[in-house]
Amino acid sequence: MGEPGTYEGGKAESADGTYSATVLDNIREPRNAGSMANADGHAMITGPCGDTMSVWLRVRDGLITDASFWTDGCGTTIAAGSMATELARGRKVAQALSTSQQEILDALEGLPEDRVHCALLAANTLRAAVRDYLNHRNEPWKRAYRKGGLS
Repeated sequence: MGEPGTYEGGKAESADGTYSATVLDNIREPRNAGSMANADGHAMITGPCGDTMSVWLRVRDGLITDASFWTDGCGTTIAAGSMATELARGRKVAQALSTSQQEILDALEGLPEDRVHCALLAANTLRAAVRDYLNHRNEPWKRAYRKGGLS
């Protein structure tokens, strides 16, 4: 392979390993980055590496119509969060609840072994946001109390 950051055969090499063009694209131009006001579901998880990810969901008629994320993590965590939200959009809630680390890894065309935990963090955070939605869908007023939204 060539110099770090160069492309050969759809892959690029970095100091941490080999990344697919899909990973690099999601690092450079993450999809759905940023918080979401009045989300129907939200979760924030800190992974074992210390990276924290938040995922917000908007749900209409059992379908995830919008999803966004934010992380303080590395580039591969950004790519994983970006891909997790892309996979969630347009899915039924039950489908999103079954999103796995492997599904995110497959969509990213893999990650180096020392970075696969980033996909696990993204999958866990997405599933936690779906569970938050499910826990509050019939009693949305509880969300206001949890966030201190009532004065």
